[in-house]
Amino acid sequence: MDDRRPEHWLTACALLYGLTHHIGFGLAWLGTVGDTRWADWADILTPYAVLLTAAAALHTGRADVRCWALYLVGAVTYVEGHGIHLAANSVGNDTPGIPVVHLWDEVVGHYLWYAGTALVFAALARALAARPAPPMRYALIPALVVAVTWTTNSLEGGTAVMGLVIAAAFTVWGVRARRHLGRTLVPAFGPAVVALAVYGIWHRGFPEPTELGWI
Repeated sequence: MDDRRPEHWLTACALLYGLTHHIGFGLAWLGTVGDTRWADWADILTPYAVLLTAAAALHTGRADVRCWALYLVGAVTYVEGHGIHLAANSVGNDTPGIPVVHLWDEVVGHYLWYAGTALVFAALARALAARPAPPMRYALIPALVVAVTWTTNSLEGGTAVMGLVIAAAFTVWGVRARRHLGRTLVPAFGPAVVALAVYGIWHRGFPEPTELGWI
């Protein structure tokens, strides 16, 4: 077995996380099909892309039972949150202004989805953080993709406070594992800590970028 296969799958997971978690914005230009958006249909692929590559990284990295248990809880939470978000968001796009749609999409769905993401990332970190660190030039771009995605999801998803706390925890984890692969947690979450903190101070809170007319 190629000793670098876990890192390859981890890189794929990071890049697909960044790609699929921006599908709604990135594919908005495709417009609608019937009462739905093409972006909503493409978003069905998101859990497959993120969770299967994460599972492959755990498998090739010979994760122990505790890592797999953490991943399983995270994956179930991720899928449930994403499914709630996707369904409610699609209904809201067709019939805006329904309070219960906002509850399930922007609150319940997002908190479950991003909490599940954090648990999956924690399983990956626990399984792989002690592996030898690759040159940072190879890990930097995927790590920054995670940082940008975590930041934008936390802000536009209305989970900024939770996102800031989780990003800070992963950054500390990365500092403690700085001699190993776990050091990539620092560029993956450290910029998110800075960006979320500065944004919160600047706006004296965390209004969504769409509310400010940025998107």
